[in-house]
Amino acid sequence: MPGEESVDYLVVGAGPAGLQAAYYLARAGRSYLVVESGDSPGTFFTRFPRHRKLISINKVHTGWDDPELRLRTDWNSLLSEEGAPLFTGYTPRYFPAAEDMVRYLADFATAHDLAVRYGTRIVEIARPDDFVARDQDGNTYRAKRVIMATGVSLPYVPDIEGAELAELYRDTPVDPEDFTNQRVLIVGRGNSAFETADNLIETAAVIHVAGPGSLRLAWQTHFVGHLRAVNNNFLDTYQLKSQNALLDGRILSIRSDGESFLVRVAFARVDEVVKEIRYDRVILATGFRFDASLFAPECRPELTIKDRFPAQTEAWESVNVPGLHFAGTITQVRDFKKSTSGFIHGFRYGVRALHRILEQRHHGVAWPTRELAPTAEAVADAVVERVNRSSALWQLFGFLCDAVLVGADGSVRYAEEVPVAHLKVAAAKGELGDVEAYLTTTLEYGEDHDLVNPFDISAGRNSQQDTSGLDGRYLHPVVRWYRGGELVAEHHITENLENEWDSEAVHRAPLREFLRAHLERAAAGAP
Repeated sequence: MPGEESVDYLVVGAGPAGLQAAYYLARAGRSYLVVESGDSPGTFFTRFPRHRKLISINKVHTGWDDPELRLRTDWNSLLSEEGAPLFTGYTPRYFPAAEDMVRYLADFATAHDLAVRYGTRIVEIARPDDFVARDQDGNTYRAKRVIMATGVSLPYVPDIEGAELAELYRDTPVDPEDFTNQRVLIVGRGNSAFETADNLIETAAVIHVAGPGSLRLAWQTHFVGHLRAVNNNFLDTYQLKSQNALLDGRILSIRSDGESFLVRVAFARVDEVVKEIRYDRVILATGFRFDASLFAPECRPELTIKDRFPAQTEAWESVNVPGLHFAGTITQVRDFKKSTSGFIHGFRYGVRALHRILEQRHHGVAWPTRELAPTAEAVADAVVERVNRSSALWQLFGFLCDAVLVGADGSVRYAEEVPVAHLKVAAAKGELGDVEAYLTTTLEYGEDHDLVNPFDISAGRNSQQDTSGLDGRYLHPVVRWYRGGELVAEHHITENLENEWDSEAVHRAPLREFLRAHLERAAAGAP
C-alpha cells in the first residue's frame, strides 16, 4: 500500500550534485531525503558519455600536499570536511573511464551514510501547500523545499524539418564497424558530436560535422564545454583533406528517399547558399535539456535558453516557484558558456554555496565569516593567502568571490566563496549583517581573452613585472570596491606563470596601496 513521508528537503536525483547536497544537509542535521530512479548513484554515467571516456581531468600527481590546492586539478571529487573519498584514488588516468565515476559515487554515498532511496522515480510534483511528489508506485513525499538535481535528462532536438528521421546521440551505436564505408552526417558542434566523429574516423567513408556559428575551442575560450583537444582529432582529418569536413551552416531539412537521407544545408560562409547532400546516416548530437513535464501547472518552473534549462535567481531558486531550487549541471544558466557551473568541478562549490544560502534564510545560520583588522596589511594578507590557495575561486572563476564586508562601525569581516550575484542581493537585504561597503576578490581571465590565440606570440603578453595587471589575459585576481552596491574602483593583480601571486613588489605592494585608498578610508568612516 502506498505511503507518505515528510521531510524539509526533498532532493531529486542522486548524481554528483544530489549527493553533494545530501552531504551538507546531513552534516547540518536537516531533515532530507534523496530519491533516485536508478539502482545506484550516478545512473547518467552508466550510459554517458557514449564512448566511456570522461573529459573532466583527474591529475593525481601534482607536487602539492595541500588538499585544497589538489582540488584545482581534481575535477571529479565531491567536497567533504573529511576529505574522503577522493576520485583520485580510483584511477591514475588523466581522462578517466565513466565506470570509475559510477564506483566513486556509490562509495561516497556509502561512506557518508547518505539517505538515498533508489528505484524511486518521481512522476509528478504538485504544490497544494507544501511540495508533494509522487513516485511510480504511488508513494508520496511531502517537502517544504525541493532541490532538483536531475541534470538534463532529455535530448535537445533542434527545430529541423525531418529531425525525427535522425538517430539521437544517446542511441547511436558505439561500434565503429557499424558505420563501415558509410557517409555520415553528425549535427552538433559540442564534444558529443566530435567524440562521435573521432570514433568513426577509421571506418566511415565520409564524416561531416555540421552546425551554425563558429567552432569554439576550449583552449582559447577557457570554457571547458567548448571543443576539447582530446576530442578534436577530427579537425586534422578535415584540414589535411581526408574526406571529412566541418560544415558551417544551418541544417534546414532531412528527408529519406528510401535508401539514404537527403539533407539541405544553408552554408554560412557563402551567403546561405543551400545545397542538398546525401548521407547514409544522420546523427543528432545537439545536447540535452531539463525535463519539466513532471511538475503540475501550479509549480512548473519557467524555462530559458531555448527551453533547455530552468530559469533561476542568484540563489539557484526558480524565478516563479519559491522553494524550488536547482543543483548541478542545470545551474549553468547562471554562467552559461562562461564559467564551470555545468561541471562537477564547478557545481560542487555551487552546491556548498546553495547550502549556506538555505541555512541563512531558513535556519538562522549566518554565512561563515571571520574578523579582520581594518587595515590594508591585514586584508591584503587575507586576499593573497586565499588567491594562492583557493580551489573554489579557481574553478568557478568570475562567478564566486571572497568578500571583505565593511560595517558602518568600521569593522571588517571576511566571507569566502560567495556567488558574486548573490552578494549584491544579500548585502542589500541585510542577509550578511551590517554591510556599509564591500570588496570582492575573484579570479578572472582578461578582457577579450577568448578572442586571442594564446600561442600567437605577436599578440603580446603582459610582463611578469608589470604591477598594473590590466593587460593580463590569463587567469589573475581582480579586487573590486563597492559602496551602496555600486562599483567604485577595481584593481587587477598581475598574472603569474605559476599562478603564485605573492611577490612583494609585483603583487602585494600595489594591492596594499589600492586598499589604503579605499578600504581604510571607509573603515575610518570617510565617504
